[in-house]
Amino acid sequence: MSVLAAFVGGVRATTGLLLLLTAVCGLLGIYRPARRLLQVGGSVLVALLFLCLMTPILRGPLAALTLKETPVQADAVVVLGGGVQCGTRALASSSFTRLIMGLQLWREGYAPVVTVSEQSGLIGAANCPKMSVLEREYIRRLYPTGGPQVLTLRNVTTTRDEASRVGEYARIRGWNRVLLVTSPSHSRRAAGIFRAYGVRVVSVPAPEILFDETLPTPEDRLYALKTLLYEGLSRVKFSLGGTPER
Repeated sequence: MSVLAAFVGGVRATTGLLLLLTAVCGLLGIYRPARRLLQVGGSVLVALLFLCLMTPILRGPLAALTLKETPVQADAVVVLGGGVQCGTRALASSSFTRLIMGLQLWREGYAPVVTVSEQSGLIGAANCPKMSVLEREYIRRLYPTGGPQVLTLRNVTTTRDEASRVGEYARIRGWNRVLLVTSPSHSRRAAGIFRAYGVRVVSVPAPEILFDETLPTPEDRLYALKTLLYEGLSRVKFSLGGTPER
């Protein structure tokens, strides 16, 4: 769902994984053959990291995460949550970019309704502003009159929560199809989740803002690597019976 939820979930998963790996490596280091195996494994890992940071080899895996479809007439534009900056009480950059894309689709006449997400109390500090409130305020400032109809997906923590809320709206309002707006790297997985909930979606991702998807620099490649690792961990967690992040 949100970048904040992704960050929290990613930190927890990464911390647990690092602790487990540290313990395992410590035990294996006692034995000489195992030490040799660790040395070889470490060398391979360093070589792979060098390849990822010094070449655009991750373009293909990144493209596999993205589902970009041509927008068509729909009943609503669903803008998935992208996080809040609690300290500055502002939308995170991902939230803002997704909202702009959603409003663009509305302006172009693809759908009369835009949905925004209200994060649950499990995400962020108790005094953190709600994404839905900030997004509604922005829409109101941009369109004092004649703006889109805005519906709120309340108390959501994950993309599955958002899919469930949209499914409820679809049943009540008779929606046949929605346009789904999220970040490119999240788009294919998000579309799959919504379809699993019986929601007919067309995936129209917002532009990627954290890095250049052509991966021209090591900084871009590092962000891409973190994105791929996060998406991979999310899938592994779900396959093991956990709740995937966003």
